[in-house]
This record gives sequence, structure tokens and C-alpha cells, in this order.
Amino acid sequence: MPKVFIEAAINGAWTRERQPAIPVAIDEIIADGIAVAEAGAAIIHFHAYDPSTGRQRDAYELYAPVIEGIRAKVDAIVYPTLPIAGSGYAGDLTPAKERYAHVEQLAKAGLLEWAVIDPGSAVFTRFEQVARGEPGFTYLNPDDHFREGMRIAAQYRVRPSYAIYEPGCLRLGAATASAMPAVPTPIYRFMFSQEFCFGYPPKETYLDAHLALLTEMAPGAPWMVAGLGLDLRPLIAPAVAKGGHVRVGLEDRPFGVDETNRGLVEEAVKLVRAAGGEPASPADVRAACAAADKALGR
Repeated sequence: MPKVFIEAAINGAWTRERQPAIPVAIDEIIADGIAVAEAGAAIIHFHAYDPSTGRQRDAYELYAPVIEGIRAKVDAIVYPTLPIAGSGYAGDLTPAKERYAHVEQLAKAGLLEWAVIDPGSAVFTRFEQVARGEPGFTYLNPDDHFREGMRIAAQYRVRPSYAIYEPGCLRLGAATASAMPAVPTPIYRFMFSQEFCFGYPPKETYLDAHLALLTEMAPGAPWMVAGLGLDLRPLIAPAVAKGGHVRVGLEDRPFGVDETNRGLVEEAVKLVRAAGGEPASPADVRAACAAADKALGR
């Protein structure tokens, strides 16, 4: 049976105003991280929050204790996010080095295996905003920001986790990785959506389009299905059948759902097994990624 990576994206930038069940305090995030790891997630992605405001704050002193707290109890690949530049969730666009400062600090401290390094910007407008005549926002990843993330990845051997919102994100990410062989093989995370206007809806025909381009631009690179504001379940079986991996969690679900991260991971485990796969352990993930590096000469 193929070993399938399961990633849990446990909170996101949305705040409890929009997603009431997400963990926000450090002890809550640690507890949720341990729970999803015990349920079958090998990879945990999270956002940190300022305890006084309840809004996302990207600081080493908030991220480090979460990573250390989860790893003290379970083995898992645990990695943080970036400021969502251009949104109302993370303030204005800052210089690249400032935006990635916590990533480099975590990498220097030996706490980082993977990192969010996103190639290209994307329009985050919800269909309900379009219907009301309201603007969304553009998630900004200028090229100098992307390259700063890739510099850190090369220097500290941190694996990029690319969010592929549009085909151009894949093309930029693959071309840049090809030009920087010191960077570990990126993970290509195809971002589908039903509530946002970016990218594709979660249908197999659109997964095939992503895979055709990936085969052309970065053959042999690992990939997973994911997204924001969606029901990913219809894509899990096709992803397993085609050799891919899966991300679930409250960050990616429609706002206001009455669910838990542990429950979403448990369901993903069942669906992966029903499709003929077996959830990968963290050791399996590391071994598969190392094998990809070796095969691709990285």
C-alpha cells in the first residue's frame, strides 16, 4: 500500500470570529497538535496568535514553544506560517527579511524541517463577497520575498512547502527550485477552493491539470491536495490513486463548521485506507522526501 502523508492545518489566520473551534492559545495549539498526531497526521501546520489581541502574530517566541511542546510528546513535522501580507489578518507588507525573520530564527535553532515558502501572489476573494459587491484582498508574495524564503531553505536545508494557488505558482516555484539545487525538493501543495475565486474547485479533472504541469516542470516532486474554504473529501481517493498526499484541518474548512481537527484527521485516515493507502509516519515522510532529494540530485 502506498504511504500517504496526512497534514493537519489546525487553525489558520481566520481568528475565532470566523472559525470558532480553532486553537489559539499556545497550550491549546500544543494540545491540538498532539491530538492530530495521535490520530494519524505526520505533519502539523499552524499559526500563532497574540494572546492580548487574538490575532495572528508571527514571532519566534510564540512559534518555538509550540513546536517544542508538540515534539516533546509526539514525533511530527511541525511548521509555522508567514504573515498573510496584503490581508487584514497580518497588517501591511513588510520587507522580505522582516517577514521571514521568525522562519530564519527557527531554522537557526534547529526547530524547522519544513517552511511555508509561497511562489507567487493570489487573489483571495470569496464568491459571497463578489455577490455583495465587496472586495477581497490579494495575498502578496513578491519575488524578493519568495527568494528570501528560498535562501533560508538552501542555507539551513529546510524543505519548502509551496502553496500552488494558480498554475503560474507552480511554474515559478519549479523554475526557481531548478535554479537553486541546494534547496531540498519542495512539496507542491495544490490549493483548491469552493468559497474563494482563486484556482480550481476540488474536482479530479482539475487535479489532472495540475499533475500534467507538475510532470512537465518538476517530475518526481512530492505533491498533496489541499485548499481553503472547501470539502476536500472527493479528492482524497483520486490523490491516493495518483500517488499524492492529503492536507485537512480547520484552517481549510468553510467558516463556522462544527468539527474538530482530530475528527478531520481520523476521517482522512479512513478515506486514505479505503482508497488503498496507509497513513505515513513522520519517519516515512522524511524517508520519502530524502529519497526524492537523492533521485533529483538535491
